[in-house]
Amino acid sequence: MTEISRPDITIAAIHGKVPRIHESAFIAPGCRIIGDVEIGPEASIWYNCVIRGDVNRIVIGARTNVQDGTVIHCDSPKPQRPEGHATIIGADCLIGHMAMLHGCRLEDRAFVGLGAVVMDGSVIESDGMLAGGAMLTGKRIGAGQLWMGRPAKFARDLDEATKAANQAGVRGYVQNAKDHAAALRGA
Repeated sequence: MTEISRPDITIAAIHGKVPRIHESAFIAPGCRIIGDVEIGPEASIWYNCVIRGDVNRIVIGARTNVQDGTVIHCDSPKPQRPEGHATIIGADCLIGHMAMLHGCRLEDRAFVGLGAVVMDGSVIESDGMLAGGAMLTGKRIGAGQLWMGRPAKFARDLDEATKAANQAGVRGYVQNAKDHAAALRGA
């Protein structure tokens, strides 16, 4: 894990928990990463995201991209749920601009559309997709399913071409992050 020290990024410990960021991850200017947060290899956290692991933990897997303006938080322990809800995001996930994730779990290759909301206890299984603007409240999107609406409801199963396009998007973001990192270094 690497330390990032730039005036345009906040990486801060709280309650003795320090963010752990893989050296190959891209963290764009304007990001705020606080507390018990782990960011995996080649993940990318885009401009002005807030990832706040102050009351529970947050894990972001390898090659996952968290696009501009997204907010990720977690749920604190409560008497009825002593472990609370950590936010666990697998590898190769796409998280669209201005999404909000709170106390949820995304399995590998999950997709969260622009402006979508994923709430406490929700799960998006592998290759599952929550459409842009949708809100998932404590439900589970099955593997390879598309859910839409507020509240989100099952729309259809995804075809293989859509799943492949999503993974091409992941690969594109890994390269795009390298290009932005080089540009910010002035290379």
